[in-house]
Amino acid sequence: MDNYGHFYFNDHWDLCLIKVYYKMIHTKGLTRIFKSDEIETIALKDVSFHVNEGEFVAIMGPSGCGKSTLLNILGLLDSPTSGEFIFRGEEVSKYTEKKRARLRKEKIGFIFQNFNLIEELTVFENVELPLMYLGIVSRERKARVTTLLERLEMIARRNHFPVQLSGGQQQRVAIARAIVPMPSLILADEPTGNLDSARGEEVMNLLSELNEGGATIIMVTHSQRDSEFASRLVNLFDGQIVTERR
Repeated sequence: MDNYGHFYFNDHWDLCLIKVYYKMIHTKGLTRIFKSDEIETIALKDVSFHVNEGEFVAIMGPSGCGKSTLLNILGLLDSPTSGEFIFRGEEVSKYTEKKRARLRKEKIGFIFQNFNLIEELTVFENVELPLMYLGIVSRERKARVTTLLERLEMIARRNHFPVQLSGGQQQRVAIARAIVPMPSLILADEPTGNLDSARGEEVMNLLSELNEGGATIIMVTHSQRDSEFASRLVNLFDGQIVTERR
């Protein structure tokens, strides 16, 4: 465990519990406006909330309420029109793209509804890719990927391509790819949206286990059942937070 309270794995990739230390994320008056020639759309309006280290937060609301926009801003894939986004005590929304890209690579893991695996790469190569971007040497990359795939019971599929996997298996690979750099924050966008109920429950149990090990998770979902795995629920409507409850 480092001074910031990251979640981590021991030598057997068993999840190790940590304590909550402080606010990881704090937004103040976050607003995002999209403009075209004649139309101005307010996707987020004056969103202020925080996420503590080690929390599992579910964000819910109807389609078009701003959930994905908020997740994109928190993942540094988009910038707010106004307001502040403070990550680990630093205002990061005005970072240069180079600094944003580095922060994403080092601190944030993404899990998508559509898996977003690279079809031309094997399971092993898909999971290894983030470590290559970080410049980690080959021997360490292979050791970390092998151990994690064993932990997620996907080692037998290491040389398979995504098209040869079931939806649940693809999402396991996507989760492995997200967590192999050991990020501080995991952002999940409808992680069970393309899965049947049984495979979806497997994925949610895995996310819950990661959270119990100390991972901070923010998940956008339409599923009431998935939201019950979270420790806090944030409801958005028309770009604003309307309710929060634990």
